[in-house]
Amino acid sequence: MIRLPSFHTKQLTALLLCISATFGNLAFADNAKLSLLDLEAMMFSQSPALRGAANAVDAARAAVDTARTIPNPQIEVMNGNRNPRPGIPNPTGHLKTISLTQDLDMPWHRFPRVDGALAGLNAAQANEQSFKSDMRALLRLRYYDLVRRTAENRVAAEDVKLMNGIHKRIELQVETGEKARFELVKANAELLNAQKMQESATLRVRQSRGALRALVGVQLPETFEVQEQTHTFAPPAPLADVREEVRRTNPELQRTRAERQQLDRKLSEEKALRFPKFALRADQDSDPEWRNKRVGLAMNVPLWDWRGGPIGEAAAKLSQSDNQLAYQEFALLQSLEAAYQQYDIANAQVVALEGGIVRNAANALRIAELAYKAGERSFLEVMDAQRFYRIARNELITAQFELASAWAEIDRLRANTP
Repeated sequence: MIRLPSFHTKQLTALLLCISATFGNLAFADNAKLSLLDLEAMMFSQSPALRGAANAVDAARAAVDTARTIPNPQIEVMNGNRNPRPGIPNPTGHLKTISLTQDLDMPWHRFPRVDGALAGLNAAQANEQSFKSDMRALLRLRYYDLVRRTAENRVAAEDVKLMNGIHKRIELQVETGEKARFELVKANAELLNAQKMQESATLRVRQSRGALRALVGVQLPETFEVQEQTHTFAPPAPLADVREEVRRTNPELQRTRAERQQLDRKLSEEKALRFPKFALRADQDSDPEWRNKRVGLAMNVPLWDWRGGPIGEAAAKLSQSDNQLAYQEFALLQSLEAAYQQYDIANAQVVALEGGIVRNAANALRIAELAYKAGERSFLEVMDAQRFYRIARNELITAQFELASAWAEIDRLRANTP
């Protein structure tokens, strides 16, 4: 037997451990059930759409640096020759002119421009926050939609299993002559209907899984599974308190306010352009006889153009932003009240269905099955009990999803993002 040195043995062991850990993590990622928090962490860390929103913030931050930049000086150098006219005894020589012009960034021009860029940065940051909040709310909706479709698929499979048992029992009774063949025809129809509903539920699960994976990203494996979180949510805060919180912290309103401030600074900048612009200028001329130096101040006088068009355009956009802000605040508050109403309605439905309707429907189905086995009830009565139980279960699943949707919408409007 070949003995490896201890150093090489340790290296080989470490390599094997790394390989096993790597494949172990891959297997865990493929087979583990992911929670809602796991999916949110994956989306926020690797989503290209969120990185694009962050790039917009970087661009706005660079625009602030651009607004703060001091203008570069302008240098002119001109060379030429000096030739006398015929009959005039002037010396011939070389001419050279050097000019330096430095535009002055006056405070009445600089401050509105920089303030407008800062307002644009605030708008970009608020837009990123709003986008994160919307993405998180959409992720929650798709997650709970997958939970809903999975539950519907599970209860559809239970219906198929129940109908298979009833169908076999009726088929045996028809073969022994205890039941008419018409009972078997009805059982076949109910079994086919249950199988069709299960196939539809399975397809809806696939669609929901694909929509959730498209939102999270390609890092989510195709064979992922989610933890079916219990639909228990803490009651939201009073509507009056949340209404004031939405007015104060909602990122959509903050973005519109920042854009309004940016337009206000733009209007101030356009008005400031009516004032003169100044520049320092220094010239030096050299010829064979003289050397001239001049220093002066250049002024751009707004004599003909009083910026009437740009000022009117900026004022109109500012008024439009004011109206948009008022409408947006009203629409958000209406959406908040609608979300609260949906939450109350869905919560009442869940309490009623979980409190007695589904349980009573299950007991009625169990009693009907026992009575059918004892020959006291007909097959149609069992089907009616099963149909009522199926409707109650589906209503409970739908009410739970609507409760989760209302909770996610309230959380989105409050902009609770990590």
